[in-house]
Amino acid sequence: MKFRFLQSAAAVSMALSSTVALAQTTTPAPDSAATDPASAVSGQSTSPRSDIIVTAKKLDAARASIQPALGATSYTITNETIQALPGGDNQQFNQIILQLPGVVQDGFGQFHVRDDHNNLQYRINGVILPEGLAVFGQTLSPRLINSFSLLTGALPAQYGLRTAGIIDVTTKTGFDNAGSISMYGGSHDTLEPSIQYGGSTGSTDYFVSADYRHDKLGIESVDGSSTPIHDRTNQVQLFGYVSHIIDDENRISFVGGFSNQAFQIPNPNGLHAADGNPGWDVNGQTDFLSNDLNERQLERTGFGQIAYLHDSGPLTIQGSVFARYSSLKYTPDVLGELLFNGQAQHALKKDITEGAQIDGAYHLSDSHTLRFGALFEHDRGISRTNTAVFPVNDDGSFGQPISIVDNSAKTETTESVYLQDEWKVLPTVTINFGGRFDHYKGYREEQQFSPRANVVWQPTTTTTIHAGYARYFSPAPFENVATETVSKFANTSAAAPVGLADTVPFAERQNYFDVGFQQKVGDTGLTFGVDGYYRKSKELIDEGQFGAPIILTPFNYRHGKIHGVEGNVSYTKGPWLFYANVAYAKAKGRDITSSQFDFDPDDLVYIQSHYIYLDHDQTWTGSAGISYAFKTGPLAGFKIGGDMIYGSGLRADEALADGSTIPNGAALKSYQQFNLSSSYKFEKPGIQIRFDVINVGDHKYEIRDGTGVGVGAPEYGPRRGFFVGVAKDL
Repeated sequence: MKFRFLQSAAAVSMALSSTVALAQTTTPAPDSAATDPASAVSGQSTSPRSDIIVTAKKLDAARASIQPALGATSYTITNETIQALPGGDNQQFNQIILQLPGVVQDGFGQFHVRDDHNNLQYRINGVILPEGLAVFGQTLSPRLINSFSLLTGALPAQYGLRTAGIIDVTTKTGFDNAGSISMYGGSHDTLEPSIQYGGSTGSTDYFVSADYRHDKLGIESVDGSSTPIHDRTNQVQLFGYVSHIIDDENRISFVGGFSNQAFQIPNPNGLHAADGNPGWDVNGQTDFLSNDLNERQLERTGFGQIAYLHDSGPLTIQGSVFARYSSLKYTPDVLGELLFNGQAQHALKKDITEGAQIDGAYHLSDSHTLRFGALFEHDRGISRTNTAVFPVNDDGSFGQPISIVDNSAKTETTESVYLQDEWKVLPTVTINFGGRFDHYKGYREEQQFSPRANVVWQPTTTTTIHAGYARYFSPAPFENVATETVSKFANTSAAAPVGLADTVPFAERQNYFDVGFQQKVGDTGLTFGVDGYYRKSKELIDEGQFGAPIILTPFNYRHGKIHGVEGNVSYTKGPWLFYANVAYAKAKGRDITSSQFDFDPDDLVYIQSHYIYLDHDQTWTGSAGISYAFKTGPLAGFKIGGDMIYGSGLRADEALADGSTIPNGAALKSYQQFNLSSSYKFEKPGIQIRFDVINVGDHKYEIRDGTGVGVGAPEYGPRRGFFVGVAKDL
């Protein structure tokens, strides 16, 4: 059995401390979307600048009215909340999202919404951010966020292709020539300087941010050590936003960003290649110490989007064009990987996506609002690999290494259209119904019409009940589809375990049902909610790390079924902020129908006739936090808080007494991680200091144990860390 020492990543800071995760079943009114606090007017209603701010606020509300999440479940976090969390906006974006209901922690810096694997769509100010090749890196920095929402459940027709969750980011706006510069660091050799600045001139607003991050825990530890071997990372992130108000009805804006993130792949300690060597040698050398391995991965992403918003009378419309470039370069330790794995692959993947999007709303009457839109994407994927392998001689022995070059390129196009009607049947009842049509052509060509229907009932001003059905269509992630030619590796140490079977992944087709409610308890600041869902899939998409380069490969289960329930409660009033979330979920699949060459033959046979748990299934997931902000007195400006995350454990293979295994048949041990945060703002000099403790109890826990379908190596959560930050207003 080949030993895989490569493993996945997670950011250093693990959790947040004082976010409110409100389950918001979206109310029917288009203007129910939260407005941007940065656009608030403060006693300047007659100044020219104030007039511009009022117009910006009006246009923000108009943009939100185009794509309301009617009947879906929405969880929202604001920038003010982010600042109160451990690390504030110095932390990685994925760590913030872990505090929302039903979000499961995984390696690679990944997370799973409602037990789905990825299947997430990011939007910035309503415009789609195309998918990319990043595995470890985070494309978006919390510094650009004014607020963001996670939309899930039975989504309206404007949301498609990626449907487990929509992460909708609203960028900071409304700056008046101000910013900050900061330095943050501490345990694991962490050092993170940053700067951000926002200003305005006339009717033009702009915001820019830049940060650099260095630490020695770029990817999760493979053995739970607080000082992993060979795990440095150096990361740069840049972001810019410009918005120009043409007149009261029109605005044009630009959003762009770039990230360059380099990772060392952490090494296991004290392993010898000779212990499992089946006869591989390189010029007489048969052993290699795992401590000395030197593999690296470089991930780069650049994106930009231009949007034009028009709002006049009954019609609101936003048109946009966007593009994203991403690349992933894996550099192996050739000698070490040959002796451990029997192959060493240099891999360069590139993906370039351009597209256009249009969304609109037309108010026919007080009872009916039509919403419509279209999307076009052109995606070009390029793969360049050079793999060193051992040839297999006629007598079964291995020769000296040879190189196999496998280069390919492919183009995919996607077209989508949708139309829906928001019908206010009664003052307290709204029905939103419609459908969308999606078509793509790439490694496959498939299409589907997907009806959607949601009902929202507000029997009182404090109670909202919703129910919905959605038909979903999700193509396999184009940039991750395996492109290597399996036949080239026949009769080598890298030969596929099940011969040459390699069916191209299919699009997943789902029937999704969702029902839930939200209850506000008067004006006490207390809110609670429950949401349940059931999903049945054909050609359910999952992803795994099957080769040496840490690149995910999609595959399908012929049948899939997922169900679960989420509960949440929050309290926010005065200086207090409290929340708690708990989620139950089960996810299973049966019969692998694509990318079969990656699988163990025994696993394929078993899964063909048995439902198994998906590797990212976690039965129970929870999070909670509390924060107190001193508003008056000598401690005014001081905040203190804490939070935690809980997981009952991801899946692992279950070993049976006869020596066989059940794929994903066991669950890892449960874990919990507690974090603390404190900060103090000196208003007059404009200086803020903060102190954060991650994993207060230094709890050592496994996220992965290295077994399971598509799992590459063990992965552990972060050990205890102390971090200090200083920020100065500009």
